[in-house]
Amino acid sequence: MAFDHSKFLARFVEEAREHCSRISEGLLNLENSPGDAEMLNGLFRSAHTIKGSSRMMKLAGVTELAHKMEDVLDALRGGKISLNAQVSDALFRGVDALTAMLERITAGDTSMQAPGELCEELALAATAPSAGDAPSLPAEQSTPVEPPPRLTPLPPPAEPAIATPVESAPLPVTPKGQKIDYLRINAAKLDELIRLMGEIVSEHVRFRRHIVSLAEIERATARHLKTVAGHLHGADNEHEPLIEAGRALQLSLRQSVRAMHDASLLQDHLVGDLQETSLRMRMQPLSTVFDPLRRTVRDLAHEQGKDVDFVVEGGDTELDRKIIDRIGDSLMHMIRNSLDHGLESAEERIAAGKPLKGTIHLSAFYDSGCVTISLSDDGKGLSIDRIREKALAKRLYDADTLAGMSRAEVTDLIFMPGFSTSPLITDISGRGVGMDVVRKSVVDELKGAIVIETREGAGTTFLLRLPLNLAVFPLFLVAIGGKTCALPATSLVEMLSVPRSGIIEIVNKRAIRLREQIIPVEDLSALLRLAKETDAETAEALIVIIRDGEEKLGLMVDEIIGREEMVVKPLPPHLKNLRMVSGVTIGARDSIINVLHVPELIRQAREIADPVRLPLSAREDHAATVLVVDDSINTREIEKSILEAYGYAVVTAEDGEDAFGKTRKTLFDLVITDVEMPRLDGFSLTERLRADERYRAVPIVIVTSREKEEDKKRGILVGANAYIVKGAFDQSNLIETVRALIG
Repeated sequence: MAFDHSKFLARFVEEAREHCSRISEGLLNLENSPGDAEMLNGLFRSAHTIKGSSRMMKLAGVTELAHKMEDVLDALRGGKISLNAQVSDALFRGVDALTAMLERITAGDTSMQAPGELCEELALAATAPSAGDAPSLPAEQSTPVEPPPRLTPLPPPAEPAIATPVESAPLPVTPKGQKIDYLRINAAKLDELIRLMGEIVSEHVRFRRHIVSLAEIERATARHLKTVAGHLHGADNEHEPLIEAGRALQLSLRQSVRAMHDASLLQDHLVGDLQETSLRMRMQPLSTVFDPLRRTVRDLAHEQGKDVDFVVEGGDTELDRKIIDRIGDSLMHMIRNSLDHGLESAEERIAAGKPLKGTIHLSAFYDSGCVTISLSDDGKGLSIDRIREKALAKRLYDADTLAGMSRAEVTDLIFMPGFSTSPLITDISGRGVGMDVVRKSVVDELKGAIVIETREGAGTTFLLRLPLNLAVFPLFLVAIGGKTCALPATSLVEMLSVPRSGIIEIVNKRAIRLREQIIPVEDLSALLRLAKETDAETAEALIVIIRDGEEKLGLMVDEIIGREEMVVKPLPPHLKNLRMVSGVTIGARDSIINVLHVPELIRQAREIADPVRLPLSAREDHAATVLVVDDSINTREIEKSILEAYGYAVVTAEDGEDAFGKTRKTLFDLVITDVEMPRLDGFSLTERLRADERYRAVPIVIVTSREKEEDKKRGILVGANAYIVKGAFDQSNLIETVRALIG
């Protein structure tokens, strides 16, 4: 009978992906420990396995490429060649090419050939003349071969089917002869199971509430019967049978309530076990998103000429796969920011007395029923003054308002759309499209929280606090004005009761002193515009402290009902604009409980305390004026039409001298300039403008075909705020940059 290869393709691809991941991870480790023989042997075995398996599957292209990589790794472990940057890069390109070929196999293409130039480069690397020398290339190939498109090193997208072991934690060593069975199931079926489990948990919570209500009814019935029996005591015996019947019914009710209570206790264990087991099936270690980032950091650091030590810890910490799939982009934004304008250049680090090699530390740990992901660097930290300057330049607030903001409030501005403190906007980061995306993903969608810890000159730490899963969320239920509301447990700091005399007045704000901190306090009923049921105030105020970033707020509530794990439903489309509410859940007697959005509560509290503190964009309504400078009339008109379509007023100039003359008469909000121009080039124009007091803070964007790193550095030195290479120019690129600079 003929061998049917198609039945085994999926298994081959899955196995080969694992080996590619091992090779990539091993190469990263090998760069730090080049003499590790055991590691080299492991990499060789992975390449050898891919070669052998692909040969059986008649995948000639994969076989050839894996064979070339195997030869290089064999030469390394035999000491025939030494690991250097060129050999390492060639092997990484081999992994990328293999990964791309596996994707094509999954799509149905099994006839692709191995990339010839890459195979030749690997062959040359494997036959280098000496252990200490880099492999020599023929003169016609002195330029590095362009690798095939590299897959973005983010977590892989959710596949239509996943392999689900009984336990998602690392499996114990299996005794010899004992077999572990795996079952391939459709991911959508598992998601549906988790959804049903969440509904069962919520329903069980409501069932327990019903039992509490029945127990109260039983006690009220017993009191009523006792009262009736007392009134009828001494009367003729004709009422005695009625009293006895009532007592029998009350006893039966008590027994039923007790039986239901006992059954509820058993169900507590069963539902708890069901919840834990079901959620564990969809839990994955964070290493699935952490490990690919090591390659990303390596590549980006090489591109920028920075030496970076990327430390990863806590990869075995587990989270819901749905959450892991969503945090990859957020971590990527944050790492790019740390690399691009968090960590200093080598010269700056030496001048600051820091080690030449910068450090980025990514870790995860369990934290009070949640998971906290910490990303820190030892770079320059966030400059509060720089953030204020940027907010002023973008006309977010006026100078007096910014001066009156606390440190936490100023730091929180980095989460505003389009905000960036980078001195130069590049293709790596700085366009201000990162941190607002992070906040939207972590806080709005995942009901998590972000905290920033920074010290200027010493580095920055971002703490992402996330729920363990998306099936049921930990919520704290509070009562205010006769209404029940919910707050995400991830945003709560603590709860306390304080004497009302301990609430102090600071200017037009109320606050409490808590462990050397001054924390503003507001009535939750006032923020929600709910009328109080009674005007009587108790001697003690019950306060729930919430946090968004570095900013904290105390909410005065009537009662803290308790902590529950509940299914949170998104708002229907016609209610999406309710910024104060992030979702809803079902409470007792099928009542709707609003889950409050903590960042919006804090924003509302600021407006109540200081109603004049509004963004200038809400108070001003005039178009920003942009000066476009380019000696090409076609380029000028293209940029002008794009900017005018988005509401900006545009003036053009044909070269640097023309532009400089126009800046003598008009103060523009932003200048966009080419570099190569007659009479006065863009670099010189920028230098002249920066020497002018009026244009010292006006943003300047350089748009040029020069893409060398030294040109970008010169752009920084002369004072440009953004540098766009014309080869990568498009409409959204320009508009995003302009918005990031002036709004």
